[in-house]
Amino acid sequence: MSYSIVTTHNLTIGYKTSRKTFRCVASDISVSLLAGELVCLLGPNGAGKSTLLRSLAGMQPPIAGEVRFLGENIYDLQPQDLAKRLSLVLTEKVDVGMLSAYTLVSLGRYPYTDWWGNLTPQDEAVVDSAIRSVGAVHLAQRQVSELSDGERQKIMIARALAQSTIVMLLDEPTAFLDLPRRVEIMQLLRQLARETNQAILLSTHDLNLALRLADKVWLLSSNGILHIGAPEDLVLSGAFANTFRTEGVEFDIYSGEFSLHQPHKGEINVIGEGIAVIWTIRALERVGFLVNQRGKSSAFIDANPSKISLEVIQNQENIFWQITKNQTLTIYYSLYELIYDLNLLHQD
Repeated sequence: MSYSIVTTHNLTIGYKTSRKTFRCVASDISVSLLAGELVCLLGPNGAGKSTLLRSLAGMQPPIAGEVRFLGENIYDLQPQDLAKRLSLVLTEKVDVGMLSAYTLVSLGRYPYTDWWGNLTPQDEAVVDSAIRSVGAVHLAQRQVSELSDGERQKIMIARALAQSTIVMLLDEPTAFLDLPRRVEIMQLLRQLARETNQAILLSTHDLNLALRLADKVWLLSSNGILHIGAPEDLVLSGAFANTFRTEGVEFDIYSGEFSLHQPHKGEINVIGEGIAVIWTIRALERVGFLVNQRGKSSAFIDANPSKISLEVIQNQENIFWQITKNQTLTIYYSLYELIYDLNLLHQD
């Protein structure tokens, strides 16, 4: 069941530049985090994503406005009460010495323990459940210092889960991870939002994964405007293209990816079907060619006989590329060779 857990009202965020002056990062932010949703906070470097996360976590007072947890002002909550409602996973590596992964996860239960930090059987059950939830049972007895970045991030998420909060905030949880681990962590967070009914908000620069996995996107532009909606809404409205538009880079609304501006090298007619054609077109567009595609049974009618025609031929054993230009036929057995010769041809 979805309901608002965190709400902001006319929130203005920023930081002090001197004793009496503030730098405003974004203003008039009125948003909600719903139970069971994975929300991705996106934006260019310096837009204020970390400032917004710190303000939502109660770590940095806002310039104006308020943040409420289930109707209560976050800044009126005692630290222990806040720790029972909100868990935080930061990008920075914290030196935990010789702690085992299990011990680190158990620190998440400290808001609930006695003065000495003793764990009850119920606490231990919560810790065990958190470790299982992130698929880290095999890591529990290892020292944190021995873990890879991806393994360590799983343990940090398990520690946040062990807090039994209703909101989890994560600042760049996939930073410094390779692609498989980034996908794994993002899928894990989406699954946890569904299973625990938590509201999960994370900042990330991984736009492709955010477009694929987020229920909602908060897109913070460099001018302090926060765009909110489903990933597809923000693509269709042009917010993605406008927010990330920089010299030489643009957002391709058709592919959902960023592309580089580069000189146009000419047009190529590509004939063929299947996966080899898809990757051939990607390779040609990567180096600056405009591609026209037809299936094997179709023919090009082109008034310019000097235009290059490329046929992609794939059988069970081999793939090769056949180019016809000015009635001359050339065969290539790799895309590298093909691209190399095309580049030479267009330098002449």
